[in-house]
Amino acid sequence: MRDVTVLTETDLRACVPLNLAAIDVVEAAFRALATGEVVMPPILSMDLPMVNGEVDVKTAWIPGFDGFAIKVSPGFFDNPKQGIPSLNGLMILFDAKTGLVDALLLDNGYLTDVRTAAAGAVAARHLAPETVETAGVVGTGVQARLQLEAAYLVRPFRKVLVWGRNADKADACARDIGRALGVETTVAASAETVVRESDLVVTSTPSREPLIQAEWLHPGLHITAMGSDQDGKNEIDPTAIAAADLYVADRLSQCAVSGEWQAVLAKGLDGGRTPPELGVVIAGAEAGRRRPDDITIVDLTGTGAQDTAIATHALACARSAGAGSVIQT
Repeated sequence: MRDVTVLTETDLRACVPLNLAAIDVVEAAFRALATGEVVMPPILSMDLPMVNGEVDVKTAWIPGFDGFAIKVSPGFFDNPKQGIPSLNGLMILFDAKTGLVDALLLDNGYLTDVRTAAAGAVAARHLAPETVETAGVVGTGVQARLQLEAAYLVRPFRKVLVWGRNADKADACARDIGRALGVETTVAASAETVVRESDLVVTSTPSREPLIQAEWLHPGLHITAMGSDQDGKNEIDPTAIAAADLYVADRLSQCAVSGEWQAVLAKGLDGGRTPPELGVVIAGAEAGRRRPDDITIVDLTGTGAQDTAIATHALACARSAGAGSVIQT
């Protein structure tokens, strides 16, 4: 018989906050990717246009981690019409040495939200300017809120600008961020205003048309783009990426087929260069921001390494707190 820990979303929300510990464990996973010893297959991705849905399956085995996770993440975007959430999902955590199941994490996407926001904070920690006065976000969903909360932990800022296509949603998002962080938060008139007036910008939309233009970039700007995670999605005009001093991918092979780099390649604007990955920058094998005036862009498509990191972290937190239930198999 073997004990398997079962954790619900309620359990996980109570014991796995978005904090520096979560950011650090995600950073450790990125650093491990730079060693070349991580086993991380390509994302299994299904686009389901007939039901306005998509499903991603991600995993990674990381040396030194007690376990490895397989994460199933469905998004069915007509669900709100039925009064149910668009996103859900779960993670299965296996023992890294035996392959036996350690835990079932019924998180409904909560851990994905945490690890995605943590990855944004890791990008800001290593590539944003040392001093950030104004942070901006293009998008008004859950990640718009969490990305700013995570970034604030590593680059505290005084002001936030929010822009979204829906004015009511943008206003609600701005209010939520202001309450959470206690900083001045306003709705910007346009995405252009957000970019031109911010030191750090996060884009968190499912857009398939560029929202950020090259002429809006300015010295010292950092952008973390995290909305493009499927073939055809594109938040940043490829000419803007070509104009930046540094473009960094979370996983270049993924960004070439589902991230911002895909559009750069399609337009032939790559210039024959091979951009560095975030883990390599973290490890110090490639330079990040070289000068205060550099314009930097990080492209986050989401990796299985992040899922393994947050799942192992979640189980450790749960055991420490005595959370969840145990079944025998």
